[in-house]
Amino acid sequence: MSLVRPQARPTPSLNGTSTPKPRLFDGYAAHPTAWDELFDRHGTPHGHCAALVERLGKLHAPEFLSKRTSADLAFVNQGITFSVYNDRRGVEKIFPFDLMPRTIPASEWACLEAGLVQRVKALNLFLHDVYHDQRILREGVIPTELVLGSKGFRPEMVGFTPPGGVYVHICGTDLIRDTDGEFLVLEDNGRTPSGVSYVLENRAVMKKVFPQLFADIRVKRVEDYPLRLREALASVAPAGADESPCIVVLSPGQYNSAYFEHSFLARHMGVELVFGADLFVQDDIVYLKTTRGPQRVDVIYRRLDDDFLDPETFRADSLLGVPGLFKAYRAGNVTLANAVGTGVADDKAVYPYTEAMIRFYLSEEPILRNVPTYICAKPEDAAYALDHLDELVVKAVNESGGYGMLMGPYSTAAQRAEFASKIRADPRNYVAQPVVTLSTCPTWTEEGAAPRHVDLRPYIISGRDTWVLPGGLTRTALTKGSLVVNSSQGGGSKDTWVLEGDR
Repeated sequence: MSLVRPQARPTPSLNGTSTPKPRLFDGYAAHPTAWDELFDRHGTPHGHCAALVERLGKLHAPEFLSKRTSADLAFVNQGITFSVYNDRRGVEKIFPFDLMPRTIPASEWACLEAGLVQRVKALNLFLHDVYHDQRILREGVIPTELVLGSKGFRPEMVGFTPPGGVYVHICGTDLIRDTDGEFLVLEDNGRTPSGVSYVLENRAVMKKVFPQLFADIRVKRVEDYPLRLREALASVAPAGADESPCIVVLSPGQYNSAYFEHSFLARHMGVELVFGADLFVQDDIVYLKTTRGPQRVDVIYRRLDDDFLDPETFRADSLLGVPGLFKAYRAGNVTLANAVGTGVADDKAVYPYTEAMIRFYLSEEPILRNVPTYICAKPEDAAYALDHLDELVVKAVNESGGYGMLMGPYSTAAQRAEFASKIRADPRNYVAQPVVTLSTCPTWTEEGAAPRHVDLRPYIISGRDTWVLPGGLTRTALTKGSLVVNSSQGGGSKDTWVLEGDR
């Protein structure tokens, strides 16, 4: 069905003539090549977006700006922030939020959901395998040196199975949509993925600002995430834990970039937010210091990296972790979520083999495809990358947040020369990918509604069962033409609406 965008109503001018009062999508021009999340190539709303475009499109710019001011105020009052470590103007930032939601129809989401569950299942099987039999290495599916040489591979985990048998309890998988509208997996975040608190806060603010939209358009809930997370963590508590196990969120502290999220999730799960100094280990059992005396801890949702977890096993200079924690973990007396050593599964040089993992462990074809990737540890791939630096995106395999990356087509000769030196010096540390023109979504700018590139990070929770949060974090590049959506690089976010139906 084609939907004509609402026409602006005339308003009287000083000389008695009528001038049209612009509405939200008046003059919106989609990106010439990118897939637009709301409009098709002819400027007509996609079928599942028709109701949203019709209702939002009735708003005049001043009405929309008033609602935007209300939303910004809500974010300020609730202290919804993140930190940028390299910003000299101060680290605390209010998370930029755009009021124009991104919508996904039910049928498309069902496919994404199945693909994400399949992928996380394969990653968990891979992690168990590489820390036990290493069958996938012995059979040559993945090069042994690539896995065992990964910074994320932890020899301390060899031969150990975590309580409940789950390694990746919380996964944030980054998806992008190409110019044909197909979703592709850009990377998996299986260590300490962040951002889900913004999903929940975005939805809360949208409901306050546009209550009638949610009455008119049926959108799947996201508010169940904290309950689902708590249930999943409780389901993998160690043997012998109480029926209601003691769960804590372990944070490195208020100066961490995701500290708002740590406190948010602890509060909404109804569990304690703790720092390393709040815990101690005695006889291989972890205890929480309380005013009523020590309380045994069964599950730790840890939001700090492996290196800092336990100064007796990993970095001896860490003041953030808990001495003896890893020994208690190996004794099976506490569950760590995510498990130690999951970083080998989200190493960007191991990522290209995820499709092969699915075929190897599940005997299934991957539902979601990867972005084609050149692994610079392979001499032929490195040679190609070095010859085409001006065409490719180059990434350091263990960096995140948009750091350690070269956007070839937008780079200078000096930047390319610098990355060429880095690749030659340490090829294992780099991969390269063709530039994918990310999909766009109407976003409010100083010039009005305009297309800005977006990605999507769904969150997958695994305990006894696996559950996918409907939608996830849509990150938005707020700079015109930019393909970098990370908040640390100036990006923002949108509410992601998974519809109950396709229309």
